Amino acid sequence: MLDSNLRTQLQAYLERISQPVQIIASVDESESSAELLELLAEIVSLSTLLSLEVVRDDLQPKPSFALRRPGSEERIRFAGLPMGHEFSSLVLALLQVGGYPPKAEQAVLDQIRALDGEYQFETFVSLSCQLCPEVVQALNLMAVTNPKVRHTMFDGALFPGEVERRQIMAVPTVFLNGQPFGQGRLELEEILAKLDAGAAARDAAGLAAKAPFDVLVVGGGPAGAAAAIYAARKGIRTGVAAERFGGQLLDTVGVENFISVKQTDGTKLATGLEAHVQHYDVDVMNRQRAESLIPGDLIEVRFASGAALKSRSVIIATGARWREINVPGEREYRNRGVAYCPHCDGPLFKNKPVAVVGGGNSGVEAAIDLAGIVSHVTLIEYDPQLRADAVLTRKLHSLPNVTVITSAQTTEVTGDGQRVTGLVYREREGGTLRTLALAGVFVQIGLVPNTDWLKGTVKLSARGEVEVDARGQTSVPGVFAAGDCTTVPYKQIVIAVGEGAKASLSAFDHLIRSPLSAAA
Repeated sequence: MLDSNLRTQLQAYLERISQPVQIIASVDESESSAELLELLAEIVSLSTLLSLEVVRDDLQPKPSFALRRPGSEERIRFAGLPMGHEFSSLVLALLQVGGYPPKAEQAVLDQIRALDGEYQFETFVSLSCQLCPEVVQALNLMAVTNPKVRHTMFDGALFPGEVERRQIMAVPTVFLNGQPFGQGRLELEEILAKLDAGAAARDAAGLAAKAPFDVLVVGGGPAGAAAAIYAARKGIRTGVAAERFGGQLLDTVGVENFISVKQTDGTKLATGLEAHVQHYDVDVMNRQRAESLIPGDLIEVRFASGAALKSRSVIIATGARWREINVPGEREYRNRGVAYCPHCDGPLFKNKPVAVVGGGNSGVEAAIDLAGIVSHVTLIEYDPQLRADAVLTRKLHSLPNVTVITSAQTTEVTGDGQRVTGLVYREREGGTLRTLALAGVFVQIGLVPNTDWLKGTVKLSARGEVEVDARGQTSVPGVFAAGDCTTVPYKQIVIAVGEGAKASLSAFDHLIRSPLSAAA
C-alpha cells in the first residue's frame, strides 16, 4: 500500500524507535480488514522492533489496531486505516510508543502527568480533514505520557453506523468517557485547559507578570508572523499573542499562489511560519483571544482568559473568519448539518444531498469537491450569475450531479431539532419561496474581520475593517494593523505577509521617534 518513497521515509523514521512496539490488530473478513492487515504487515517489515498480532474477537471495533509496549496496557488505538492526513498521526504514535520523546515543552508534559482520573477519549475524523491530525496527535501524546489516558481514533467514513448513532455531523468530534467533549480544532494546551480547571488562571497570572513589550503582535496568521519576524530582527522585545497560530491557514487546503512555493497546504505553511518566528527571540503566547485595547503611553491589550499585556506599540493582525448567512437555523444547526469546511466535513455526507451557499471561487470549489462525495449538490447564488473564475465555472457545469440556482436568497435552514433537513430560498424574481430537502448546508460567502473587540477604540470601516494608512498606522498612535482585518484590498496570503512586514517596520520607526516612557 505504501509507494517506494513513502516506505523509505517511514523506514528512516522508524530507526528512531528504541523500544519494542506491539501492534494488535482486531479484524474480521471485510475488505477493509484485509487492507489494514496489508498496511500493518508492510510497516512491521520496516523495523525489527515492531511486531504484529492479529486477533478476531468482539471486543474492539473492526478493523482497528492498538499500539503498546510489551507488558503494558494499550492506550492508543486506530479504528480504520489511518492514511491521508492521518498517516502522520500513525507515524508519530509509533515513534512515541517506541520511546522517541514527544515534542512538547516540559511544563506541558508535567501538566499531562499530573492529570488524575480516568480519561477515555474517542475522536471521529475524516481522512481529508486538515484539522483532525492535530487533535489526534495531541490526545495520542497524552495517552503515551499518562497511563490514565486512553485514546481511539475513528475514521468516520468507515464507521457510518457509529457516526449515525452519535449524530456526528462535523469533524473532528471528540468524546470523553462517552460524553461530547469538543468539536473542531483543539490544540494540546486547549485540551489540557478544559481538563485542568486551574490552568487558565495560572496562564493569566504568568502573562500579567511579563514586562512590557516594544512590539506586541495580536494575531498569529501570515501578517502576524511576518510582523513578529521583522520586529525581532530589529533586536527589540517582541511578543505574539494569538488565539491559534496560523489563523485561516489552518483551514486552507491547497496553497498554489504563494510566490516561490509552487504548491503546499495551509497547515504546512502555518508550521513553517511558526518555526520561522520561533527561530528568533519572540515570546509566542497561544490560546489568547483579545477582548479590548486600551491606548496610552503603554498600550494595554486585555484577553478573554483574564490576562493583560502591555507594549510600547501594538500590531493588530487578527485576520477574519467565515461569514455567516445570518438566517434562522444556521447557528442552531451548526455542526449538525451546517458546515463551513467542505474538505473536513464533506465525507460525513457521503451519498447524501447537500447545498453550497455562495457562487464565488470558494463556493464553486466547494461544490466541485463535494460532487465527488455526495449524491447531489445544489449551489445557491444571490447574484444573477456566478462570480467564480471561468475555469471553475466550466468545471462545475460539467458535473452531472450539480444544480446551480442563481438570483436566489437563502432565507432559512430547516431541521428536525437534531440535524438539518433542508433549506428555504426565495427567488429574487417573483419572490416565490422554495424548499430543498437536504442533509447538509455548506456556507461559503466570504469573510468577516475579527475586529469586534476594537469597536469604540480604533476607527473601523463600515464593513468592520481596521482603517489604515499607507504605513499601516491606525487612528490610535502606536497601534498598527495588517492583513485581512484591515481595509487593504485583496485578501491574499502574500499580501498579508507584506502588510505585516510593513506594519512592523512602521512600528519600529514609531518607537525610535518616540521618547521612552518612564513606565517602560
